[in-house]
Amino acid sequence: MEKQYLILLYYHYTHVENPEEFREKHHLFCLELDLRGRIIVAKEGLNGTVSGTQEQCERYMAELRSDPVLEGIEFKIDGSDIHAFQKMHVRVKDEIVNSSLKHIKPQKQTGIHLEPHKFKEIKDQDDVVVLDVRSNYEHSVGRFKNATTLDMDNFRDFPEKIEELKPSLEGKKILTYCTGGIKCEKASAYLLEQGFENVYQLHGGIIKYGINAGGEDFDGKCYVFDNRITVDVNKVNPVIISRCRVCDELSDRMVNCANPTCNLHVPICEKCGCGMDGACSEECQNHPEKREYDGTGYYAKEMNGYNPYKGLYRKNRIG
Repeated sequence: MEKQYLILLYYHYTHVENPEEFREKHHLFCLELDLRGRIIVAKEGLNGTVSGTQEQCERYMAELRSDPVLEGIEFKIDGSDIHAFQKMHVRVKDEIVNSSLKHIKPQKQTGIHLEPHKFKEIKDQDDVVVLDVRSNYEHSVGRFKNATTLDMDNFRDFPEKIEELKPSLEGKKILTYCTGGIKCEKASAYLLEQGFENVYQLHGGIIKYGINAGGEDFDGKCYVFDNRITVDVNKVNPVIISRCRVCDELSDRMVNCANPTCNLHVPICEKCGCGMDGACSEECQNHPEKREYDGTGYYAKEMNGYNPYKGLYRKNRIG
């Protein structure tokens, strides 16, 4: 049965001359289409996840592909029974993904892109290190079999972790991967900058690998940044690798702790989720600011003063 909605995951490194003006025009277009999602605009490019009906998403993709600034943009497309977001956010930031690598320009240098089937073909060779460049909460719920993971809470820590790992990477083919490919663009470029020669990245990330190669040997689920929280990837040999933080039973049900001052991303099984009212500990369960638990463990992003209609008075001039 065909899904009612599509979810589009994309990024594109390019030069955006005026991010504020781009944001305004782009956001207006999203509102006119009635899309929902999160989009980041920066001088270095565009990064987003949006959801909408097939017609809305087709129009959106056509518009972006027709923009010379976004020439070559690619989309990972997934079906859904519901919207993946509750609102539309389009924000201007310094980078399209938080890092400590602002000097790196993926348009100029990055690792060799491997299509999913090629990645699958060489990932188990003896001279290969499969390197997960995501944070702890992401790879804790799902990762490639035998992958090297980094103990980091934020991608900003990547250079420090690579320094610790250098001896085990010397002389190896390094295959980096992440959710959709965006972190690998800078991660692989940084590895080349550090003198590693055989550096590759999974083109389109875990999501494309699941779509195009069946997700074989990806253990667990893939963490995503929308209200699904995690998605299935492996259609060939799936297993569960994460354990409930409360009872330690196998569980791939990822939630955010209901205590907003904690907001920890952790696996909590459905039984413990109900028993703990969405909290990851008794302390969080009794916290005075604890959010109401609706059984999902997902909480809409706070607006924090963000005005989605900022600047739309210029509609007639920009449209």
